[in-house]
Amino acid sequence: MSYIPRLKKDYKENATNAIKEAHGLKNIMEVPKLKKIVISRGVGGAVSDKKLIEYAVEELTSISGQKAIATKSKKDVATFKLRKGMPIGAKVTLRGNIMYEFLDRLITAALPRVREFQGIKNSGFDGRGNYTLGVTEQIIFPEIDIDKINNISGMDITFVTSTNDDSLAKSLLKELGLPFKKN
Repeated sequence: MSYIPRLKKDYKENATNAIKEAHGLKNIMEVPKLKKIVISRGVGGAVSDKKLIEYAVEELTSISGQKAIATKSKKDVATFKLRKGMPIGAKVTLRGNIMYEFLDRLITAALPRVREFQGIKNSGFDGRGNYTLGVTEQIIFPEIDIDKINNISGMDITFVTSTNDDSLAKSLLKELGLPFKKN
């Protein structure tokens, strides 16, 4: 028997039936799935200091449990002294069991460490069933040692689902345990 993450098991056993009944879906295959989680971070000062990209990649790797990559600029911007192909950020894409493990750590360990946390905003949906959550400080993650960071910066966490309907995607993320704000 292979290892199955807690949230993945909960999704298969409980969440699929709850979403199916709540939205009146006829088939279990119509229930949306979480395809991937993309964690990205822009590093504005990377134009002048190349070490900042290495720090960002290292931090994202420790947070996600998977090797992060540096993202490169697509075009020249003279006002920012930016050339095409220069590294300007870092990102990592999580799928499968690693994705569910990260989501579990985000919900149980990281989000409760946010100061004055009352839930995540309902306005992060893009109209295509994807949700983006902005985190202002990377120090909410227990994997980050506050003594070893050089500057506090934020990141975006995007949840990509298999549906194009925002209400179905919100139901999925709620069933997985994301704490949305009460209206």
